[in-house]
Amino acid sequence: MPDGKPAGVRCVQLGDDLRCRIFGRPERPACCSGLQPSAEMCGASRDDALAWLTRLEVATQPAPGAGAAR
Repeated sequence: MPDGKPAGVRCVQLGDDLRCRIFGRPERPACCSGLQPSAEMCGASRDDALAWLTRLEVATQPAPGAGAAR
């Protein structure tokens, strides 16, 4: 995803088995490599983990109009 992954959009590198297709490869983005799982992040289920990731995406999305030409 050359322009980054928008919040709420499935990563194009996520396979049908829910594994990263470029895990461990040099082209994997630094933001992905730096994301380290923890008990807080993963919770007790996949739903818990997805809810955490959703909150992270919302908290880090650009403000409306950010980067727009003026």
